[in-house]
Amino acid sequence: MTYLVLLLGVCFVLGGLAVASNPSPYYGVVGLVLASVVGCGWLVSLGVSFVALVLFMVYLGGMLVVFVYSVALAADPFPVGWGEWPVVVYGVGLV
Repeated sequence: MTYLVLLLGVCFVLGGLAVASNPSPYYGVVGLVLASVVGCGWLVSLGVSFVALVLFMVYLGGMLVVFVYSVALAADPFPVGWGEWPVVVYGVGLV
């Protein structure tokens, strides 16, 4: 159980890093969903499954609204991905 909580914690930090280091909302939302799912999994492992379910539903609805709004404002035909140098340098700088 300890290894599961440790793995969920590392994935949560990596999801937050993916959100913070990506300028494109298309790829940033993947990290946000990852952090949300892992955070709710962490709560389930602690035994508060109802709180995790409610948090996931509310957070996922809020993320959907923010994602649609940001995509509408930043309609970029060539989004910057995770493998490109500016994102890699920024991500390494955050670590």
